[in-house]
Amino acid sequence: MKKFMNSVDTVLIESLDGFVAAHADILLLGDEHKFIRRKTLRPGKVALISGGGSGHEPLHGGFVGHGMLDAACPGQVFTSPTPDQMLAAAQAVDTGAGCLFIVKNYEGDVMNFDMAAEMSEGVQQIVTNDDVAVENSSYTTGRRGVAGTLVVEKIVGAAAEHGLALAPLKALGDRVNTATRSMGVALTSCTVPAAGKPTFDIGDGEMEFGVGIHGEPGRRRDTLKSADDIAEEICAAILGDLGDKAKGPALLFVNGFGGTPLMELYLMYNSARAIFEKHGVAVTRSLVGSYVTSLDMAGCSITLTMLDDETTKFWDAPVHTAALRWGM
Repeated sequence: MKKFMNSVDTVLIESLDGFVAAHADILLLGDEHKFIRRKTLRPGKVALISGGGSGHEPLHGGFVGHGMLDAACPGQVFTSPTPDQMLAAAQAVDTGAGCLFIVKNYEGDVMNFDMAAEMSEGVQQIVTNDDVAVENSSYTTGRRGVAGTLVVEKIVGAAAEHGLALAPLKALGDRVNTATRSMGVALTSCTVPAAGKPTFDIGDGEMEFGVGIHGEPGRRRDTLKSADDIAEEICAAILGDLGDKAKGPALLFVNGFGGTPLMELYLMYNSARAIFEKHGVAVTRSLVGSYVTSLDMAGCSITLTMLDDETTKFWDAPVHTAALRWGM
């Protein structure tokens, strides 16, 4: 294992210190590194809080700022944050309109955010579960929440900036989640610093189809295929799951897992866009890059979110975070 680190035990703390120092114009670090929060809060706005295990950067801390999250709670690598982190974050960023937790569907995340919500007042939750690869996995009961979580955070974050109240924001987030499907493929494993070795073994000529963002098994192990063939199977799974809803305007998001060059991600975008448009999807918005990663894994996921006028407006709305910035 070759990684830039001083000690396995201090990787997360030192990374958080560097991240917040690099973006000190918009971010603050909570006591004991429990959360990252917006430097400037907007009174009377519903506070959006998310979080999860580290190793998926820039998710979630990279999406704290104007137009997205108010706070993010980082757990250890691939380990859920604890309820006291969510409670501390909520207390720090709630300006009186309540808090909305955005939670990926992993058992540890759901359990701990549930506990924090039960110990709080004025809190509602959105649980994302956009992965069509498997119905249950090593970490979940039901579908996993993956790259579509970013789409929910962006659209709901913009709506919160526009002054929507807590209940309408939850309804909007649930609607965006329902309109979103994702699936990924891995070409290599990731290596967790504390483990010191790859999470799973995979041959040079193999790929893991439907892999999860922690390296969980997917649908199957297969021989490496062309980009067009890989995109065809992923897009077919997404279209098949959306059914009749897969018509009209959509956001196409091709996400890298941390070890795949942008050149290859744009190649996959080109393949996926042609497939979707052949089936009646009009790709009106796009995002390409490594935003929901799995440490150093080579691979990517494809996410499709069906849009309407309202969700398009909120996707286009200004955002100013460490990882997403436009319109300001």
